[in-house]
Amino acid sequence: MASSLKLYAQTESAQDLTQYLFPEFSKSRVKMKTGSDLILILNYNTITGTMVFQRNAQFYDMANPESVDTVYLQNRRLVPFGKVFYEVVVNASVSFFIQHKSDLKESGKPAGYGGTSEVSATSYLSGFDHPSGYYNLKLPPSCEIKYSPVYWVRINNNMLSFYTVRQFLKIFPEQAEQIKQFFRESKLKIENREDLIKLGNFCNELMKEK
Repeated sequence: MASSLKLYAQTESAQDLTQYLFPEFSKSRVKMKTGSDLILILNYNTITGTMVFQRNAQFYDMANPESVDTVYLQNRRLVPFGKVFYEVVVNASVSFFIQHKSDLKESGKPAGYGGTSEVSATSYLSGFDHPSGYYNLKLPPSCEIKYSPVYWVRINNNMLSFYTVRQFLKIFPEQAEQIKQFFRESKLKIENREDLIKLGNFCNELMKEK
Protein backbone atom coordinates (compact mmCIF):
# COMPACT_ATOMS: atom_id res chain seq x y z
CA MET A 1 0.00 0.00 0.00
CA ALA A 2 2.80 2.42 0.88
CA SER A 3 4.30 2.01 -2.58
CA SER A 4 1.17 3.32 -4.28
CA LEU A 5 -0.15 5.85 -1.77
CA LYS A 6 1.81 8.25 0.41
CA LEU A 7 0.35 9.15 3.80
CA TYR A 8 1.04 11.93 6.30
CA ALA A 9 0.20 11.36 9.95
CA GLN A 10 -2.22 13.62 11.85
CA THR A 11 -2.86 14.05 15.56
CA GLU A 12 -6.62 14.68 15.55
CA SER A 13 -8.78 12.38 17.63
CA ALA A 14 -11.88 10.63 16.35
CA GLN A 15 -14.09 13.09 18.24
CA ASP A 16 -12.77 16.19 16.40
CA LEU A 17 -14.70 15.62 13.18
CA THR A 18 -16.42 18.96 12.60
CA GLN A 19 -14.03 19.79 9.77
CA TYR A 20 -14.84 16.55 7.94
CA LEU A 21 -17.42 15.94 5.25
CA PHE A 22 -19.04 13.06 7.14
CA PRO A 23 -19.62 12.57 10.89
CA GLU A 24 -17.60 9.35 10.89
CA PHE A 25 -14.84 7.57 9.01
CA SER A 26 -16.00 4.65 6.89
CA LYS A 27 -14.64 1.83 4.77
CA SER A 28 -14.09 3.17 1.25
CA ARG A 29 -12.65 2.06 -2.08
CA VAL A 30 -9.78 3.98 -3.66
CA LYS A 31 -9.27 3.29 -7.34
CA MET A 32 -5.70 4.10 -8.36
CA LYS A 33 -4.68 5.27 -11.83
CA THR A 34 -2.57 2.13 -12.09
CA GLY A 35 -5.81 0.12 -12.04
CA SER A 36 -5.37 -1.31 -8.55
CA ASP A 37 -7.90 -0.84 -5.75
CA LEU A 38 -7.32 -0.08 -2.07
CA ILE A 39 -9.82 -0.48 0.76
CA LEU A 40 -9.25 2.23 3.38
CA ILE A 41 -11.09 3.86 6.27
CA LEU A 42 -11.59 7.39 4.95
CA ASN A 43 -13.13 10.79 5.45
CA TYR A 44 -12.59 14.14 3.70
CA ASN A 45 -11.19 17.17 5.52
CA THR A 46 -13.08 20.17 4.13
CA ILE A 47 -10.60 22.70 5.57
CA THR A 48 -7.34 21.23 4.32
CA GLY A 49 -8.89 19.70 1.20
CA THR A 50 -7.23 16.37 1.93
CA MET A 51 -8.50 12.82 1.93
CA VAL A 52 -7.78 11.40 5.40
CA PHE A 53 -7.17 7.75 6.20
CA GLN A 54 -7.56 6.13 9.64
CA ARG A 55 -5.46 3.23 10.88
CA ASN A 56 -4.77 2.10 14.45
CA ALA A 57 -6.19 5.30 15.97
CA GLN A 58 -3.88 7.41 13.81
CA PHE A 59 -5.02 9.73 11.03
CA TYR A 60 -3.06 10.17 7.80
CA ASP A 61 -3.29 12.71 5.00
CA MET A 62 -3.26 11.26 1.50
CA ALA A 63 -0.13 12.98 0.21
CA ASN A 64 -0.24 12.09 -3.50
CA PRO A 65 -3.84 12.49 -4.71
CA GLU A 66 -2.57 12.79 -8.28
CA SER A 67 -2.05 9.00 -8.25
CA VAL A 68 -5.74 8.43 -7.45
CA ASP A 69 -8.40 7.99 -10.11
CA THR A 70 -11.56 7.90 -7.95
CA VAL A 71 -12.51 7.60 -4.28
CA TYR A 72 -15.83 5.93 -3.47
CA LEU A 73 -16.77 7.31 -0.06
CA GLN A 74 -20.20 6.70 1.55
CA ASN A 75 -22.00 6.31 -1.79
CA ARG A 76 -20.26 9.41 -3.12
CA ARG A 77 -17.74 9.60 -5.91
CA LEU A 78 -14.81 12.01 -5.46
CA VAL A 79 -12.05 12.70 -7.98
CA PRO A 80 -8.80 14.66 -7.57
CA PHE A 81 -8.36 18.14 -9.00
CA GLY A 82 -4.82 19.15 -8.17
CA LYS A 83 -4.31 18.54 -4.46
CA VAL A 84 -8.02 18.56 -3.52
CA PHE A 85 -11.02 16.37 -4.37
CA TYR A 86 -14.33 17.31 -5.98
CA GLU A 87 -17.48 15.24 -5.64
CA VAL A 88 -18.99 14.18 -8.97
CA VAL A 89 -22.76 14.71 -8.68
CA VAL A 90 -23.63 14.46 -12.41
CA ASN A 91 -21.35 12.60 -14.81
CA ALA A 92 -22.49 13.45 -18.34
CA SER A 93 -21.67 15.66 -21.31
CA VAL A 94 -22.08 18.57 -18.92
CA SER A 95 -20.72 17.33 -15.60
CA PHE A 96 -21.47 18.89 -12.21
CA PHE A 97 -19.18 18.86 -9.17
CA ILE A 98 -19.12 20.04 -5.58
CA GLN A 99 -15.89 21.25 -4.04
CA HIS A 100 -16.55 20.59 -0.36
CA LYS A 101 -14.65 23.22 1.58
CA SER A 102 -14.90 25.06 4.88
CA ASP A 103 -13.52 28.29 6.29
CA LEU A 104 -12.22 28.89 9.78
CA LYS A 105 -13.39 31.78 11.92
CA GLU A 106 -11.92 32.64 15.29
CA SER A 107 -14.98 33.37 17.41
CA GLY A 108 -15.12 36.36 19.72
CA LYS A 109 -11.84 37.93 18.64
CA PRO A 110 -12.11 41.55 17.42
CA ALA A 111 -10.78 42.36 13.98
CA GLY A 112 -9.71 45.98 13.64
CA TYR A 113 -12.56 48.27 14.63
CA GLY A 114 -15.25 45.64 14.88
CA GLY A 115 -16.53 42.22 13.88
CA THR A 116 -14.56 39.03 14.18
CA SER A 117 -11.35 38.02 12.54
CA GLU A 118 -11.44 35.41 9.81
CA VAL A 119 -8.18 33.69 9.02
CA SER A 120 -6.95 31.23 6.47
CA ALA A 121 -6.79 27.55 7.30
CA THR A 122 -3.00 27.60 7.20
CA SER A 123 -2.93 29.95 10.20
CA TYR A 124 -4.39 27.20 12.35
CA LEU A 125 -3.53 24.00 10.56
CA SER A 126 0.20 24.43 10.43
CA GLY A 127 2.25 21.41 11.27
CA PHE A 128 5.74 20.10 11.75
CA ASP A 129 7.91 17.47 10.15
CA HIS A 130 8.87 14.46 12.17
CA PRO A 131 10.71 11.27 11.20
CA SER A 132 7.41 9.37 11.44
CA GLY A 133 5.52 11.78 9.16
CA TYR A 134 4.01 15.24 8.84
CA TYR A 135 1.77 16.07 11.81
CA ASN A 136 -1.13 18.50 11.57
CA LEU A 137 -1.92 20.47 14.69
CA LYS A 138 -5.32 20.17 16.34
CA LEU A 139 -7.91 22.89 15.77
CA PRO A 140 -8.04 25.42 18.63
CA PRO A 141 -11.33 25.39 20.60
CA SER A 142 -11.94 29.08 19.78
CA CYS A 143 -12.45 28.31 16.09
CA GLU A 144 -15.77 28.07 14.30
CA ILE A 145 -16.08 26.18 11.05
CA LYS A 146 -18.26 27.54 8.25
CA TYR A 147 -19.08 25.18 5.39
CA SER A 148 -18.53 27.12 2.13
CA PRO A 149 -18.82 24.81 -0.90
CA VAL A 150 -17.99 25.78 -4.47
CA TYR A 151 -20.05 24.37 -7.34
CA TRP A 152 -18.50 23.54 -10.68
CA VAL A 153 -19.68 22.74 -14.20
CA ARG A 154 -17.46 21.13 -16.83
CA ILE A 155 -18.37 22.05 -20.40
CA ASN A 156 -16.08 21.08 -23.28
CA ASN A 157 -13.31 20.37 -20.75
CA ASN A 158 -13.64 23.87 -19.28
CA MET A 159 -14.28 24.07 -15.52
CA LEU A 160 -16.58 26.96 -14.51
CA SER A 161 -17.46 27.74 -10.91
CA PHE A 162 -20.63 29.30 -9.48
CA TYR A 163 -22.18 30.09 -6.11
CA THR A 164 -25.52 31.63 -7.06
CA VAL A 165 -28.32 31.12 -9.58
CA ARG A 166 -27.37 34.36 -11.32
CA GLN A 167 -23.81 33.16 -11.82
CA PHE A 168 -25.07 29.81 -13.05
CA LEU A 169 -27.35 31.39 -15.68
CA LYS A 170 -24.37 33.22 -17.18
CA ILE A 171 -22.82 29.85 -17.95
CA PHE A 172 -25.84 28.93 -20.11
CA PRO A 173 -26.93 32.22 -21.73
CA GLU A 174 -28.84 30.52 -24.57
CA GLN A 175 -30.83 28.34 -22.15
CA ALA A 176 -31.17 30.94 -19.38
CA GLU A 177 -34.94 31.45 -19.70
CA GLN A 178 -35.68 27.74 -19.67
CA ILE A 179 -33.43 27.24 -16.67
CA LYS A 180 -35.10 30.16 -14.84
CA GLN A 181 -38.47 28.56 -15.43
CA PHE A 182 -37.18 25.22 -14.20
CA PHE A 183 -35.94 26.88 -11.00
CA ARG A 184 -39.32 28.54 -10.43
CA GLU A 185 -41.40 25.44 -11.09
CA SER A 186 -39.16 23.03 -9.20
CA LYS A 187 -38.24 25.45 -6.39
CA LEU A 188 -34.66 24.32 -6.57
CA LYS A 189 -31.92 25.38 -4.18
CA ILE A 190 -28.36 25.04 -5.42
CA GLU A 191 -27.04 24.27 -1.94
CA ASN A 192 -29.28 21.19 -1.82
CA ARG A 193 -27.27 18.32 -3.31
CA GLU A 194 -30.34 16.50 -4.67
CA ASP A 195 -31.56 19.71 -6.31
CA LEU A 196 -28.14 20.21 -7.90
CA ILE A 197 -28.40 16.74 -9.40
CA LYS A 198 -31.84 17.58 -10.81
CA LEU A 199 -30.45 20.80 -12.27
CA GLY A 200 -27.54 18.95 -13.85
CA ASN A 201 -29.81 16.36 -15.45
CA PHE A 202 -32.11 19.10 -16.76
CA CYS A 203 -29.22 21.04 -18.29
CA ASN A 204 -27.95 17.93 -20.04
CA GLU A 205 -31.40 17.37 -21.55
CA LEU A 206 -31.41 20.99 -22.77
CA MET A 207 -27.99 20.60 -24.38
CA LYS A 208 -29.21 17.53 -26.26
CA GLU A 209 -31.95 19.66 -27.84
CA LYS A 210 -29.46 22.14 -29.33
